[in-house]
Amino acid sequence: MMLFGTHPLMSYALVGLGAAAYSPAKYGILTELLPASQLVKANGWIEGLTISSIILGVLLGGQLIGPKISPHLLAIGIPQIDIGIKTPPEAAICVLTLVYLLAAWFNTRIPLTGVPMRKLPHSILELLPDFWHCNQRLWKDRLGQISLATTTLFWGVSGNLRYIVLAWAAVALGYSVTQASALVGVVAIGTAVGAVAASVRMRLDQATLVMPLGIGMGLLVIALNFITNVWVAAPFLVLLGGMGGFLVVPMNALLQHRGHNLMGAGRSIAVQNFNEQACILGLGGFYSLSTGLGLSAFGAITVFGAVVAGFMWIIKRWHASNCVAHRAEVEHLLSIARNDNTHS
Repeated sequence: MMLFGTHPLMSYALVGLGAAAYSPAKYGILTELLPASQLVKANGWIEGLTISSIILGVLLGGQLIGPKISPHLLAIGIPQIDIGIKTPPEAAICVLTLVYLLAAWFNTRIPLTGVPMRKLPHSILELLPDFWHCNQRLWKDRLGQISLATTTLFWGVSGNLRYIVLAWAAVALGYSVTQASALVGVVAIGTAVGAVAASVRMRLDQATLVMPLGIGMGLLVIALNFITNVWVAAPFLVLLGGMGGFLVVPMNALLQHRGHNLMGAGRSIAVQNFNEQACILGLGGFYSLSTGLGLSAFGAITVFGAVVAGFMWIIKRWHASNCVAHRAEVEHLLSIARNDNTHS
């Protein structure tokens, strides 16, 4: 679409629609391919590799439009045919189209799981109440609500952390956008490492034990205000990302497990994605409003971090309250995860 002159935002919107449709299958198929005992490990690898691909994608994109590679790409042509590729970005998009085709071919190698599909409503108008019903079921489940709230908050933070790091690096380190972008990559590296570490160390029935890390993430965001040296900032941001990766992987696995039992993993992932994107928009609007009202970057970071730590503390207290008021139900749900973990 971009090669044919479509506005880039329209092209990005199409990619977003594709991601919204693909994500439930990407994560939901894990519950069909693997036993419950492998869900945490599988999520660790998926999160780690996804974040690694994001980092590699940024590096690849920068190189494709850079002065060393782009002239060679533009020199490639078909004799007697003008393919209309005249600029480095156009040549880069052509290469990325080949990457998309390769990814599409990989998808053809995914085996059929043999699990019967759960029927969808015949009418499109019935999809919305069906989706709303699934949303309600997850929020009412004593473990589903905790894992959904935690992952929603995590991705809301992660979706806005890049802007926070960019703003902080500009005022604290005097960095340009290009230099600050490298620090965003450092956070991603930490997240990938944390995700893999969680896949090795955590079990499905232990997922709720990682909630204090969410409070720690909010406090670490506030602590950014006191860092003025890049050599301190880099390992600090790795730690911040690592805590996030270690938090989200077992919670993702627990949510998939509960969603699979309640409504099918694909539907539960769609509900999760909706809540996460809503949180990204909400926290992004909150951060923009803070800066728009004249709050300095340091002040906005402090407020943002306090809100994150506060909400994570509320979620932790919510789970503790469930364990007291609905002890038998929570223990039963945890036993299901524990038994599935053991038997498989």
